[in-house]
Amino acid sequence: MLNVEMLSTGDEVLHGQITDTNAAWLADFFFEQGLPLTRRNTVGDNLASLVAILRERSEQADVLIVNGGLGPTSDDLSALAAATAKGEELVLHEAWLSEMERFFSERGRVMASSNRKQAEIPASAELIDNPVGTACGFALQLNRCLMFFTPGVPSEFKVMVEQQILPRLRQRFTLPEPPVCLRLTTFGRSESDLAQSLDTLALPEEVSMGYRSSMPIIELKLTGPATQKAAMLALWPEVKRVAGESIIFEGTGGLPAQIAQHLQSRQLSITLSEQFTGGLLTLQLSRAGAPLLASEVVPFQQETLAQTARWASERRVNHFAGLALAVGGDDGEHLNFALAAPEGTYALRVKMSTTRHSLQVRQEVCAMMALNMLRRWLNGKEVTLEHGWINVVESLLPESPSGN
Repeated sequence: MLNVEMLSTGDEVLHGQITDTNAAWLADFFFEQGLPLTRRNTVGDNLASLVAILRERSEQADVLIVNGGLGPTSDDLSALAAATAKGEELVLHEAWLSEMERFFSERGRVMASSNRKQAEIPASAELIDNPVGTACGFALQLNRCLMFFTPGVPSEFKVMVEQQILPRLRQRFTLPEPPVCLRLTTFGRSESDLAQSLDTLALPEEVSMGYRSSMPIIELKLTGPATQKAAMLALWPEVKRVAGESIIFEGTGGLPAQIAQHLQSRQLSITLSEQFTGGLLTLQLSRAGAPLLASEVVPFQQETLAQTARWASERRVNHFAGLALAVGGDDGEHLNFALAAPEGTYALRVKMSTTRHSLQVRQEVCAMMALNMLRRWLNGKEVTLEHGWINVVESLLPESPSGN
């Protein structure tokens, strides 16, 4: 098995001033390709530190993806560090310099002299094309390790990994078959509760059950080698049975995307009214391409559950919408939800703790609560059931859609 590592560079990454999304993306992408990372390191903009870690990892790793430090400024040191670690000079790559000049010319700009630095790579390196930016990448063999140097801009990095680096790895190495990873996401049950129920399952050899908690959801992952795919698929229905009513979707598409697909296939439009969630539902559903007929964010107003239900019903009728979804305001203790459907309106009143979680987390919980009500209705399931750790204190079943 290949020992594949990643090295992220830059003071801003090391000191937490920016989130290293490239590392998370690469780890997931390579895992799906059968190349799970064995180590990730981060180092700042210091030449001696960069040279030291390149030399160190060159004795341990088979492949090292180095990210960042290929820009035009004085703190971009990756190319110089690579050349120093290998004991050779930087050389100007004339073809890339011409490519950079063309890049600026096409945009009506004059290339700054500092950009010339981005066309300098170690003498023995192979240039790696960057089709969307000015910083070329390069590949370098140092001791036992094949190193790939890439720019830190995520859009450039991802294209280079997918189009340039992965094909080179496939040419040079015999890559293992990608592992099988079955995923489902739950809402309303705690991680410990799910684990207590699932840890008794007899897993096939080399297969593991993983849990990823990201409030307000828990993702379950059954992961194993491709040779165990049949056994994993045979076990999967039991995993889903144990997770039960808490399952909100399978795979990685996300709940808003699945709801959007349901609404589109049934030719149902929806109108939204949000108080506590402040437009979060609108944002999530609009990004997924859901057929939103109208949406509004209204200031807090004290409402009974019946009033919230009536408001959702009237909004659905007035907007000639297939469905209307309303999230009420947080009065410091309770919050209302209502879903107006053709057969009438469903409503829930839940008790909310204002001290246990931050405002952002509580808003995300409430958005998920509302989306789950919508999901359950679209799937023909009971809408006003209990939601695990979410304390439902009152519920209403459908009334007349007109409210009369």
